[in-house]
Amino acid sequence: LHPIGCNPKKNAPDRVYISEIILTHYQEGINMKNIKLVALDLDGTLFNKESRISKRNLETIKKATKLGITVVISTGRPLNGLPFDQIKGSGIRYAITANGSAIYEIETGKCLREEAMDEDLFVPIVEYLLTKDIHMDAFIGGNGYSPMQCVKNGERLVVPEALKHYILNTRKRVDDLPQFIRDNHLKVQKMTLNFYPDENGVFKDRAEVKNYLESNPNVTSVCGGYNNLEFTRAGVNKGVALRALAEILSIDPAETMAIGDTENDLAIIKAAGIGVAMGNATPAVKDQADYVTDDNESDGVATAMEHFIPALRS
Repeated sequence: LHPIGCNPKKNAPDRVYISEIILTHYQEGINMKNIKLVALDLDGTLFNKESRISKRNLETIKKATKLGITVVISTGRPLNGLPFDQIKGSGIRYAITANGSAIYEIETGKCLREEAMDEDLFVPIVEYLLTKDIHMDAFIGGNGYSPMQCVKNGERLVVPEALKHYILNTRKRVDDLPQFIRDNHLKVQKMTLNFYPDENGVFKDRAEVKNYLESNPNVTSVCGGYNNLEFTRAGVNKGVALRALAEILSIDPAETMAIGDTENDLAIIKAAGIGVAMGNATPAVKDQADYVTDDNESDGVATAMEHFIPALRS
């Protein structure tokens, strides 16, 4: 580096060069962190558009876990939405699910922490939502439940075919979701709402539902991609869950790294010691991240992990 004031860039103000030196030292400080935990979002991050984990991403994860680094899933999906077949043998042992509402030990299915909505909070909301023309899923105890009346709306969704197949084929369909919850005194970890466009390309009922959820101080609502809306109990997010899991595992939050792409990843990207945005991430996520990696079709997860964990580069 040149001494401050000796700016090699002709006609550039010294204050610009000073800011660049500060940024360089900041980036070097990030790179020097000893990463002990890496949290990975699934859809749009670890998954490609076919909901598959690339060979390079998987091999990088295996290398990391063999080095003693804890790699965890951090997803908006419920426990039963994890790609168990794909991550088998990878060394991934824990999952932050339902936008942080529940943390699970994958092998045993044991729930280590849950922050769910009780029936008194959830039922009035779902009764309102059932009057709208949308597809909805309630995540309960690690499983997805959906009203029978929503099937036709699910078929209209404009999402990748692999994701649509997942939504339509992994849910337990119930005739009366509010009554099902009341009768069984169930708590709901998260609800996902998917909207389909009308003939003008406007997502039906989305604006009204978004305003309705944002006006309720007892829930937290975000977008998880493809113009959906997802809500949990107020104060629940992936960032809070990351810090809770780090505490359980006796890991300093400063020694964590999180990678994501959409609004439901913002909290964890801010909470982690290093926050990474995918190349396909939303502008808001990129603005908050410490680093932007390649997209989910180009092994962005592996690229980021190798960038910040030198031992993975060999």
